[in-house]
Amino acid sequence: MGQFQNKVAVVTGGAHGIGKCICERFAAEGAHVCTIDLTENPYFQGDLAKEEDIRQFVRKVLTEYGHVDYLVNNAIPRMRGLTDGTAQDMEYALRVGVTAPFLLAKLFRSSLAPGASIVNITSTRDSMSEPETETYAAAKGGISALTHALAMTLAGVARVNAVAPGWIEVNGEPHSGPDAEQHPVRRVGVPEDIAEVVLFLCSDKAGFITGETVRVDGGMTRQMVYHGDGGWTYTEPSGQ
Repeated sequence: MGQFQNKVAVVTGGAHGIGKCICERFAAEGAHVCTIDLTENPYFQGDLAKEEDIRQFVRKVLTEYGHVDYLVNNAIPRMRGLTDGTAQDMEYALRVGVTAPFLLAKLFRSSLAPGASIVNITSTRDSMSEPETETYAAAKGGISALTHALAMTLAGVARVNAVAPGWIEVNGEPHSGPDAEQHPVRRVGVPEDIAEVVLFLCSDKAGFITGETVRVDGGMTRQMVYHGDGGWTYTEPSGQ
């Protein structure tokens, strides 16, 4: 028997990438897995930007299982930049990345089982960015803040934590040379790196952890970078 035998795990964006890996790891540990994704999947196809889709998904989960043990908000918000992005792009990203996790927590609140856990997948982009990533960064910053707010509101009901991935290769492509070597751990991340932390945060072993964000990025956000230091050099971006 797995450590999550007969538990009910809800995972958003579970049809591919990190979300799919999380679903597979829960299933391997005996959990009943319920996912919602824009892409066709075995459980529920829907748009997290649409409140009615979320409500239909919640009704299906509670009709079939009656409660939820784990909620993992993983769905990826849209990434658009300042130059080409629109107000609608930003609104959509925030609906998927912040409003949907809020609404799911609200709708599942009275059905969370004893020992329940919510894990939000944020990003190292909640505190650092590349150019032209405003909608994604805003959504990830929002869910990062939502994490500690929910942890306080749901104290005694569920623990609420976040995982902030760095560079995670979801297409199975190997990376070597500078892409890998720039990481202090000397490799690019894989979905399993995130899934393992998610399952830990849902387990009893993490019973004294709530309101926290665990960065899983191979050490990149701890690495100081200055021109001419440690082999790093600055190159002026084109067009500036």
